Amino acid sequence: MAIIKEFLGLRPKKEYVKQISALPYDVVSTDEARKIAKDNEFSFFHVSKPEIDFSDDIDPHDRRVFLHGKEYLYGMKKKGIYTQETEACLYLYTQIMDEREQTGLIACVSIDDYLKKIIKKHELTREDKELERTTHIDILGANTGQVFLFFNDTGSKKDLFNTAMQLPVEYDFVSDDGVRQIVRIIRDKKLIDSIKTALKDEVLYIADGHHRAAAAVRVGTQRRKDNPGFNGEEEFNYFMAVIFPHSQLKILPYNRIVKDLNGMSSDQFMKKVSEKFTVTPTGNPAPESVHDICMYLDKTWYLLRPRFDPGLDPIGCLDVNILQENLLIPVLGIDNPRTDKRIDFVGGEKSVFEIQKRVDDGVFKVAFSLFPTTIEQLMRVSDTDGIMPPKSTWFEPKLQSGVLIHLL
Repeated sequence: MAIIKEFLGLRPKKEYVKQISALPYDVVSTDEARKIAKDNEFSFFHVSKPEIDFSDDIDPHDRRVFLHGKEYLYGMKKKGIYTQETEACLYLYTQIMDEREQTGLIACVSIDDYLKKIIKKHELTREDKELERTTHIDILGANTGQVFLFFNDTGSKKDLFNTAMQLPVEYDFVSDDGVRQIVRIIRDKKLIDSIKTALKDEVLYIADGHHRAAAAVRVGTQRRKDNPGFNGEEEFNYFMAVIFPHSQLKILPYNRIVKDLNGMSSDQFMKKVSEKFTVTPTGNPAPESVHDICMYLDKTWYLLRPRFDPGLDPIGCLDVNILQENLLIPVLGIDNPRTDKRIDFVGGEKSVFEIQKRVDDGVFKVAFSLFPTTIEQLMRVSDTDGIMPPKSTWFEPKLQSGVLIHLL
């Protein structure tokens, strides 16, 4: 049974929200965030990536960096740029990108539901990244970005958010990435209770934010140990999330580029690839169906199709797994794509043009364009407690940070 909880949101005054709003901390580099925030004292990157306000020679994990982020956040609160609700609320969050609209519920969810696998993951986390975000949450005493969740929308909850959609709009702005962001506040207790009741029997799946979720659970678990008299209602028992119906979401391609051919010539490489795949020149850089993979080499696109039956195993039949197990590992020698510096990943609708450009620029030698993993595939993997290969899913639009904060 999923626990959905309202909370006392800390949020910007309307006149500051557009300047504050920022992409998640983990989708931009430190240099990119520094450039974005350079002439914007309100940018949330000063809080979510506080290392941008230090010179490059400081360790980004230095405690002083995190303390600076905390001081920046509470400094904005002290100045009245941020205000906190006086009563606990839920929030309705709508994003509109390229005429596609998705609306989810911003709420708190239980760390126990994560531990009990009512909140299901599909991705492994990296220890260093998890510890970095754990320290950030712990020192700031806040969840500064939502974990991106969804539920299996069977149609029975088609009208779940209709009443809340009639509420007045609190924020309505276009973020720097060109996405329209709309937030409504749900204060009515009866409406809050009806939404919580409607979702209580749902399994929740993590779409994005595995490190944020794991870090929040670490903080909550540690604070329970530090407070043996806890009653379960303390805010550290929960973390902030936005929950979407799965039918509104779209997974975009997550493509691969590799720097070299593992010591082979192009002809030798093509011969190796042909052992497991049929290889046909194509004018289309993006595959049109599952199990089709497009490859860019020497200024030519090729269509790869497996010579074998991919089977029905939830993980084994994923295109990212087919590519990894039958080409990246045995042919290119990339055994661990999480750590191998020879491979890079580019996600999004326009990523196919980016990977072609980077090969043409000469830094990379070969590119692979994949058919997007489907939401249904993600749920099948999660339902079996499976773990997808790294970089299997790319969700857009990205959630904005700084618009709502959950204080622990």
